[in-house]
Amino acid sequence: MNTTQPTKNTIKIISDTFISSSRWRWFKKGVVLIVFSLIINHLASRDSFPGSESYRFPIEGFLSSIALCILIGIVADLNFKFYKKKYFYKKVEIVTVIWFMTSNLLYITIIYIPVNIILNIIAGGQTEFYYLLIGLLITLLLCFILIGLLYVQDIYNLYKLSIKEAEITIESGAKMTKLTYEDIACFYSENKIVYTIRKDGTAITTDFTLNELEEKINDQLFFRANRQIIIHKDTVDQIEKIENGKLCIQLKDFIKNDTITKINISRYKRKDFLNWFQ
Repeated sequence: MNTTQPTKNTIKIISDTFISSSRWRWFKKGVVLIVFSLIINHLASRDSFPGSESYRFPIEGFLSSIALCILIGIVADLNFKFYKKKYFYKKVEIVTVIWFMTSNLLYITIIYIPVNIILNIIAGGQTEFYYLLIGLLITLLLCFILIGLLYVQDIYNLYKLSIKEAEITIESGAKMTKLTYEDIACFYSENKIVYTIRKDGTAITTDFTLNELEEKINDQLFFRANRQIIIHKDTVDQIEKIENGKLCIQLKDFIKNDTITKINISRYKRKDFLNWFQ
């Protein structure tokens, strides 16, 4: 087996899973946009309240809200990609989240004012500063809520992923060893003894069971491959599709133990593993 480059099967598996995950992500965001638009338009006037004698579905407002939400979504998504690349992958902090939300509102303000003035001129109306300001404040409040709904899960996932400097204390009899997650290659069990394998190849025994470790560690960085081993994401060297829908995982060279150099992922865990690994 070539251990220097991923196989074509590996690339195809991860690519297919990424596309599926991306589609599901955008589907969820689309549902949020639709539900948000429906709620806002039904709260906009008494005639829009369901159950009212004069109720009619606010189709015009709903369609215009969808168009506006799509524009806001495009602005927010471009801004999110910028913040993710420059800030969120390093560390997700309250300050950076506040700046992300503030910058979104700033961009929306820059778009809102000239667009509103142009529309009023086209309609033959006259823009009064007071109404422009009130409309802007209401728009920004609604945008703040919408963007928060769209990106709260993405930011939380990045926050969990950014905790790479987190530590765990490994207890072994009377000894206690503090390790960062980045020091750990994997945990594995052999002959009822659980070992912590460090990235320098050394092993430390621990009094924890794998079940106890699974509860303690960051599940964005570690994956319970089977009953015998929990692996760190950086320890995976190669993924290969094998028979019966299973995957064969080749670990990196610093894992010297032949019994865990290659790990099989069952077809039942395959999807969970690929979602975690990407």
